Amino acid sequence: MISDPDQHRRLLETFAFLRAGSAGFQREFFDQVMRVRLPAGQAVCQAGAQCAHLPLVLDGTARVYQLGENGREITLYRVHPGESCVLTASCLLSARPFPAFAVCESAVEAVVVQPASVRRWLGSCEPWREYLFGLIASRLVEVFGVLDAVLFQRLDQRLIDHLLRLAESLDASEIQATHQMLAAELGSSREVISRVLKGLEEQGLLRVRRGQIELLDRAELRRRTQDD
Repeated sequence: MISDPDQHRRLLETFAFLRAGSAGFQREFFDQVMRVRLPAGQAVCQAGAQCAHLPLVLDGTARVYQLGENGREITLYRVHPGESCVLTASCLLSARPFPAFAVCESAVEAVVVQPASVRRWLGSCEPWREYLFGLIASRLVEVFGVLDAVLFQRLDQRLIDHLLRLAESLDASEIQATHQMLAAELGSSREVISRVLKGLEEQGLLRVRRGQIELLDRAELRRRTQDD
C-alpha cells in the first residue's frame, strides 16, 4: 500500500495508464501495490523461476537477457522508468516459468503488482489493458530486431551500431564499456569483440583504452553499418 501523496503524484507522472484510469482504479492501485528498491547487480529473476509480482519501474534500468549453453549472453531488452517486464506479465498470465534472466543494471526503484490484480485489471480497466498490450507489441518488435541482427547482420556491423547508439544516447564520443560488457550485449565472446575492436582501431575509426572506447570517425562508422 502506498499512502504518501508525494508518491501518488510521482506514480501519476510516471505512468500514463494511471492518469487515464478512473478515481476508483487509482485508489485500488495505490492500495494494492508495494514499493521496492533493488541495488545495482541484483538478480531479479532466473530462468525457470515462477514470477511472484509484476514490477513497474519508477527509476533505474533492468536488463533482460538470455544465456546460451555455451555461456554467452545476449540482451533481449531493457526495462526503463515507466515500463514493465512483458515476459513477467506473460508468465503471470500463463502460469509459466520465466524463460530468461533479469538483473538490475543500476539501482532500481519500482512498485510491484500482485498477480491477481494484474489479471483483474485486464478485464476491468481499459488503460491498464492498453498499457500492457502496448508494451508487449513494442517488445516483440524489439526482440525481433535483435533476432534479425543476430541472424542477418555481421558482428562488426552490430558492434558499430551498438557503439553509435551508446554515443548518441550519451551525446559523447567516449563510451564507458568493457569488452566483456559488449560481448554480453551482442551474444559474442570477449575475445571476438576484442579482435573486432582492434581491427577498427587499426583503421583509425576508434581508440580503445581500458574500460573506454572513443569514436574517432562517426561518419565512416555509420557508413560501415550500411555495407552489404
